[in-house]
Order: sequence, then structure tokens, then C-alpha cells
Amino acid sequence: MDQSRRIDDKRDESSSLRDRKTIVDYLLVLLFIILVFVTFAPMINIFARSFSGANAISLGQVFLWPVDWQTDAYRLVLMDSAYTTSLWFTTYLTVTAVVVSLTLVILTAFPLTYDNLKGRRVFTFMMIFTMFFGVGMVPNFILMRDLNLLNTFWVLVIPNAIGVVNVILMRAFFFGIPASLKESAEVEGANPFQILVKIYLPLSAPVLATISLFIAIGRWNGFADALIYIMPSHRHLFPIQLLLNQLINAATNIETAAMEGLGGLDFGGLTESLRAATIMIATVPILLIYPWLQRYFIAGVTLGAVKE
Repeated sequence: MDQSRRIDDKRDESSSLRDRKTIVDYLLVLLFIILVFVTFAPMINIFARSFSGANAISLGQVFLWPVDWQTDAYRLVLMDSAYTTSLWFTTYLTVTAVVVSLTLVILTAFPLTYDNLKGRRVFTFMMIFTMFFGVGMVPNFILMRDLNLLNTFWVLVIPNAIGVVNVILMRAFFFGIPASLKESAEVEGANPFQILVKIYLPLSAPVLATISLFIAIGRWNGFADALIYIMPSHRHLFPIQLLLNQLINAATNIETAAMEGLGGLDFGGLTESLRAATIMIATVPILLIYPWLQRYFIAGVTLGAVKE
């Protein structure tokens, strides 16, 4: 009798525990749904504004769905040759930056995996030191001027070509590859370049995809360096984000001037629609890349999280 009672008590406890877990699971799912909505709501709102009429935006009627559906803002943006040219230029710039940066990061990280490399700790310390201490904007500008890089394509690629964080990630991944593979290749007479190309790189797809995504997002969204190093007379070298910043500022100035000079006529809705359209066109291309690299990205960002 006592044994059957204990069994019943354990069943009751197990059932109660399952019920509590079920409630917690539902609460977690609800919390994540709320977080996803909060995360995507601003982007959805911008999308809705880009397709909404000026009057609806001015009256504050647009939230998560377009009102008075129209595509005038997109037509105005895409008819601007400066914008489309900048969009293609930024695409080319981003691809070039990824190729150059990834190549330099690989060539920097791989030698640091050799224990017999003289000065390895010194090189590592020098790289990490630059993460905490910088020379400042003015010395960087003078350096670019003395190197004759101002108002050139390469001033947007070379200064940020080697990211220390990317080198550390790459080196950590290389350290995770069994050393026996390298030793076997060396016994067979392979040189370091052959080991890198034929053994390490084929096994490094997750970290390569992750670093490529980091570089691409940073270059696509970057405009501070162009604002400093590219003069307005070289407008053809403006990345899309810098041009977007100027277009939004120009639209704001036009709106302000119109309101002051035309007796308070409201151009706010049209301005907001143009802003939203330019933001969507500048944002969507980089968002489309992420799904293709997602599985590599997840594997790459968890690099080093678990130690055996």
C-alpha cells in the first residue's frame, strides 16, 4: 500500500512538473513573439510609410500597413541617377572590401597559428593594442592625405581592411583545426601556402561566411569615412549611406523652406515617404544576403563558446 502511494505521489509530482514546464514554455514563446514584434515593428513601419500617401502619413494614420497605397516615392528615388549610381557603386565597393579584407585577415591569422613564428606574441599584442588606443581622426586624415588616398576609391577599402576582431576569430578557428592535419601535410612536403589553401580554407566555411557578413554589413552601412575622406566634388564616390544621409537632410530643408515660404503648406508626408523609400532601397539588399549565410553565421558566432 505504501509503495503504491509513493508511486502515485511521484506520478503527481511528475505531472505537476510537466504542467509547470508547459506554462513556462508558453510564457517564453509569448515573450519571444513580443520581442520579435518589437524588433521588426520599426522596419515594418518604414515599409508601410514608403508605400503610403502623403496625406495619410501627415495625419498619422500609417502604422504597420500602407494607407492610400502608392509607389510615387520609389519612382522618384529610382529616377534619380545619382542614387542608382551610388547603389551600384556601393555594391562594387562592398564586394571589393570583402575580398580584400578577407584575404588580408586570412594571411594575417594563419601565420599566427605557428608556434615557431618569431615575435608572434609581439604581433598579437600590437594588434590588440590598436583595439583600445587610436591615434584620432586628424592624424588619420593627415596620413590618408600623405598617402595620396583622399578622394579615391581605395580610401574606403584600405584603412579598415584588417579588423583585429576578425583576425582573432579567424585565428581561433584555425586553432580548432586538428594540428595532425597540418603535420601530415608537412610530412608529405606541403608548404604553408598549400596547407592553407588545401586544408584550412576548405574547413573554414563557417568563419569565412561570418567574417564576410561582418565586413559586408560594416561597409554597406558605413559612411563616416566617406564623409571625412571624400570631398563633395567627388560625388561619384559617395556610398549609398552617405548619399541617403544627404538626401534626407535635403528633403528636410525643402520641407522647412516650403512650410516657411508657402504659408505653412504641409510637405511632411511626401518627405517622410521619400525617406522611407530610400531607407528601404538601401537596406533590403544587405538583408537578402543573410538567409543564405545564416547557418554558417550561427556556427561562426558561437566559435570558442565551448571548450573541450
